[in-house]
Amino acid sequence: MQLKWLEDLLALAEEGSLARAAQRRHVTHPAFGRRIRALEAWAGAPLIDRDAPSLRFTAHGEVVLEAARETIGALATARRARTGEGDDGCPLHIASGRTLARTLLPTWYARMQPLIGQREFKVSTRELQQVAPMLESGEADFMLTYFHPILALRLDARRFSHLQLADEALIPVCGCEPDARPLHALSRRKAAPWLSYSGSLALGRLVEDHLRNHLKPPLLRVAVELDSADAAHEFALRGFGIAWLPHSMVAADCRLGRLVQVGDRSHEIPLQVRLYRRRQRLSPIGETLWAATAKDDGS
Repeated sequence: MQLKWLEDLLALAEEGSLARAAQRRHVTHPAFGRRIRALEAWAGAPLIDRDAPSLRFTAHGEVVLEAARETIGALATARRARTGEGDDGCPLHIASGRTLARTLLPTWYARMQPLIGQREFKVSTRELQQVAPMLESGEADFMLTYFHPILALRLDARRFSHLQLADEALIPVCGCEPDARPLHALSRRKAAPWLSYSGSLALGRLVEDHLRNHLKPPLLRVAVELDSADAAHEFALRGFGIAWLPHSMVAADCRLGRLVQVGDRSHEIPLQVRLYRRRQRLSPIGETLWAATAKDDGS
């Protein structure tokens, strides 16, 4: 068994596609497929369900995938110990959702900056399903992410711990007239233009679930489908429709009269912002930042 086969399996889980995983691993699609089959031969059972309409791991594949994450994470920890990486002079690495990297991550960094000092701080932004494997594999020291029950973030509490950094909410907003009247309204009588998210985004899944389960859902028509909150924010500012955006992103716009919140409290989607880490001991500076964050938030 070769270590690169386990890395291939992690790439496949993160990308959700043989073709995209092959591209990420810089090999041809057929060569990547042969390496997955070689791993299956070593494991003695199929790891992916090739009859499923989309990529899905078999039960045995899920077991091997979890073992791959643990193995690569342990090797990364061992390598840092051998080479001196992770000491007070080496970069800290945090994996974050793209929206949080714009909103709450800079605020947290500002509070921690006196402790970080001149040390390099690396931020990697990914979608939710991609940031968790970075933490699991040991590639990132911390993970900053939204938490909501429907997002189903699967992290073993025996191996990972978290701090809640903030309460957040997705709120429906739109552009407004000079007199602060909203350009659009949430109504059950007339469909409003909706700046929706693509289904692959965690925020999109939250909004769609909220609307599907709302007791009195407003009438909406998709005006534009977007793949980032930043894009939805800009389209909302230009008056093209209603977008559900993080309160921390639009609070200043609402105060300055560039955007206005529409609907009522029932249209808001509450969620948390959490910072995660592995339970294995971090570098000295990593442990210092964790302790300072816990103290800062009263945890």
